[in-house]
Amino acid sequence: MTVSWQQDLIWRLEAVAFAGFIGLMRLLGVEWASALGGWLLRTLGPRTGTHRTVRKNLRIAFPDMDPGERERLAVDQWEQTGRTFAETAVMDRLAAQGRIEVVGAERLEAIRLSGRPVVFVGGHFANIECLGQTIVNSGIPSQITYRAANNPYVDAQIRAARARYGVKLFAPKGGDGARELLAGMARGESVALMNDQKFSEGPEVLFFGQPVNAAPGPSRLALRFGTVLQPLSVVRLPGVRFRVTAYEPIVLEATGDRSGDIARGVEAITAFIEARVREHPVDWFWVHKRWPDRVYAALDPGPEVSASAAVLR
Repeated sequence: MTVSWQQDLIWRLEAVAFAGFIGLMRLLGVEWASALGGWLLRTLGPRTGTHRTVRKNLRIAFPDMDPGERERLAVDQWEQTGRTFAETAVMDRLAAQGRIEVVGAERLEAIRLSGRPVVFVGGHFANIECLGQTIVNSGIPSQITYRAANNPYVDAQIRAARARYGVKLFAPKGGDGARELLAGMARGESVALMNDQKFSEGPEVLFFGQPVNAAPGPSRLALRFGTVLQPLSVVRLPGVRFRVTAYEPIVLEATGDRSGDIARGVEAITAFIEARVREHPVDWFWVHKRWPDRVYAALDPGPEVSASAAVLR
């Protein structure tokens, strides 16, 4: 793809600004970087158009929640998102300082000792970089997927930041990424996939009682290689600390009905994600449109508490 010099210049200027942000966060250190990121988005996020999406998502997920409580949750989740963004710049220090505890580490050790690949599944909770760091630290060779930034210079900086704490295997999404995942699993490498983002195709399942299409890729890979889905999740603890949990593996049965087997895997993953959201709703990434347009269109326009100004004060 040919890029104009104007676009290239814009990308380079954005990369300079991003590098400056990374440098500032590293200068501040873990505690101050996290606090600054949280304060910035808690202050600015509710004043953006995306806040309407957050509110709609919360109404879909928690229709019976008190409107004032929903608004407080909508504001609180911005702080979590801001902290996570800022912490990306100092993940290597966060990991080195022992700020990530792991529950179910024996499951990861068993995977490592087996030498057989698994399909790690999870969602965008708290600081998702903790999941990649935990997999790497466990010694399990793994292809960790990511969505490349549109700006290639910024993308290179993001990859460099991840490399600082050991994440070096990347499988970009798309056709090339799918081939890399298959080749990696054939070599005995595990794969790690996020499973809570909008997907326009795939089996339709229920998420908080509403239909969504969910990615079948993780279930397909697990069935193809005769392995398990290994759920991981992370919650934020006080003091810029985190708890990563490796849950009981999801075992898929190959019945001969491939479509049905995949659909059951998708349902199990979606149920896992929903359970984690219900446990720690403030930790989830509420700013994206997870449900199809028809679900948003069906929302009652009913009176929503106009308490946002009070919550922001």
